[in-house]
Amino acid sequence: MEQQDNDIISRMNDKFARMSKSHKAIAAYISDYYEQAVFMTAAKLGETIGVSESTVVRFATGLGYDGYPEFQRVLEEWVKNKLNKVQKIGAKYGKSTQSELLSSVLGSDIEKIQDTITNLDPVAFQAAVDTILKARTVYLIGLRSCEPLAEFLNFYLNMIRDHVILVKTTSVTELFEQMMRINEKDAIIGISFPRYSMRTLKAMEFASDRNAKVITITDSIHSPMNLYSSCNLLARSDMVSIVDSLVAPLSVINALVVALCLKRPEEVKNNLESLEDIWNNYQVYLNDEINFIDEEPILYYPLKKDVHEE
Repeated sequence: MEQQDNDIISRMNDKFARMSKSHKAIAAYISDYYEQAVFMTAAKLGETIGVSESTVVRFATGLGYDGYPEFQRVLEEWVKNKLNKVQKIGAKYGKSTQSELLSSVLGSDIEKIQDTITNLDPVAFQAAVDTILKARTVYLIGLRSCEPLAEFLNFYLNMIRDHVILVKTTSVTELFEQMMRINEKDAIIGISFPRYSMRTLKAMEFASDRNAKVITITDSIHSPMNLYSSCNLLARSDMVSIVDSLVAPLSVINALVVALCLKRPEEVKNNLESLEDIWNNYQVYLNDEINFIDEEPILYYPLKKDVHEE
């Protein structure tokens, strides 16, 4: 087999858009449940997904492998390499003091934010803001390690506008059930970073097929998330340890929230006042909690005059 530079997951991502429906189902399962898939025979994998053994074999050969045994061997090597990262991190930071470790990780995150500032397209950012404001319904999806980012954005979008749906799912079937009404009047924001979630990718494809506006928050122009999106917000996310650094993506989401609030300040203020009335009436917060609304503007982010938009 011809040697390729990208790993097995990247290879599936690269070919995903051209796969048949059954092959996409296999790719999605392997990407999301590789810990289990690595031990499965072709027959067992097909039975689990609901396709034939021969379909699984054709999937492996379609990726460029000589057959399923070679595909399984390469997948096993990929899983081992992923687990070995724990040992590599131990070798790199094992002799560092806690102070050195803290400085190293925070310095790396600062670098990612600076890189994001340089490479994020302001035109795409403005398009994302306009799309979110104009959409009838905004769907959000971020799975696995990206789920907290989607939940954070969902929390604040609900304070800015109505008709926001956070897609939460453990299977592709549940995903489509929650998105069955999406159409050209709606928008979806998909959040995914390596390892890209195939379920998120299928959601983007479904939304695109329904002519919905598609916004992605991902790491690079080479991300498979961009296959179905016309508005890509790129935020650098590398692995400084065994966990993904999501500081830069969260900063981009913060910027989105601020921009949206500045576009609809009165509506946001009214929503917050209504929430505070509800909290007071139903004693959600005690009297010693910090007041959420004061006499000052609800948001104050000083902007340079030359980039400030009315």
